[in-house]
Amino acid sequence: MPDQAPSPGGPAAPVSRPAAADNEAALRDSLKRCSSATVEAAVAYRKRHNPELLPSIIIGIVERFVEPDLRARLGSGDDDLRFVEDLGIDSLTMMEIVMLVEEVAQLQIPNEDLRSLRTLSDVKTYIDCRARGLPPPKPSKFFSIEHLVALMPIQPPFLFLNEASVSSASASAKYRITGQEFFLQGHFKNNPVMPASIMLEALGQLGVLFLLEGHVVAEPGKVVGPGTIYFTGCEGVRAHRVCKPGDVLTLSVRPKRMKLPLATFEGSIRVGQEKAVLAEEITLTYGYVEAPPPEAPLPAPATTTHGTNGSHGSHAANGSAGTNGSAHGTPGGSAPEHFNLPEN
Repeated sequence: MPDQAPSPGGPAAPVSRPAAADNEAALRDSLKRCSSATVEAAVAYRKRHNPELLPSIIIGIVERFVEPDLRARLGSGDDDLRFVEDLGIDSLTMMEIVMLVEEVAQLQIPNEDLRSLRTLSDVKTYIDCRARGLPPPKPSKFFSIEHLVALMPIQPPFLFLNEASVSSASASAKYRITGQEFFLQGHFKNNPVMPASIMLEALGQLGVLFLLEGHVVAEPGKVVGPGTIYFTGCEGVRAHRVCKPGDVLTLSVRPKRMKLPLATFEGSIRVGQEKAVLAEEITLTYGYVEAPPPEAPLPAPATTTHGTNGSHGSHAANGSAGTNGSAHGTPGGSAPEHFNLPEN
């Protein structure tokens, strides 16, 4: 029954409940399986539209759909957690998460944008930009291990990147220490520890990937040549944590200065939220080669083979490891679709 309110000079007239109260009730009902902190943050966001509330809301919504044994990882503060690989979220569950985030933030996420949101950091950044009326950042390009082997001059067993993402401003990667690495046989006896020098090599390799992906102003008709990149030095290095088999290293580099023939990056490695290695400067030298002609599309279902071999130069991040300049033209940049989304 509608509420009754006295009407001056006459009988009581019906008064409708405020629409805001109805909206809040509907929001609380939609989030009833989330934590009370998430619900209250969502209600507060609806009232004040403060974008700073959105990260905790997103974490709370994701937590609702994650298996109990994985929820502790959400509380670690690691924004590099991947929905599929680390949190076990499939495509349908991802759609449920997206619809709740859309309802709370009162915006829509197109399917084509959703395909590029692979980590918690991706979602937080995207939603924050949309809530502030800013253009979302261009999605990073994802590289699986197969793409990395096809593109990189460094090859296994000296490639210390399992997967990577590259944007115009930075690059990130992951590497899991398996315990089977050749260098662990002697470092140390009965106490395998990842050498700090190898971790610096991994950061240098990530810098190589950044250069090969064309985020350098090159001369017309030129690209950075894989066989021209060498590790020249590093400064301000600090090792903060011992890394052992089973640890997953999260690597990141960001360019500081670039002018042919030198590219200087700052780099870091974490295990979860713990600092492992920080490098104030990692410097590579590079050069240009003629850009390869565009590859003709292959008829389906033909497959391609990669022209790299297993040889490797003796220098860290050596670009002369058995590939030639045409490696830049291999299909190393198209990200696989991690969510099988319905067509619009």
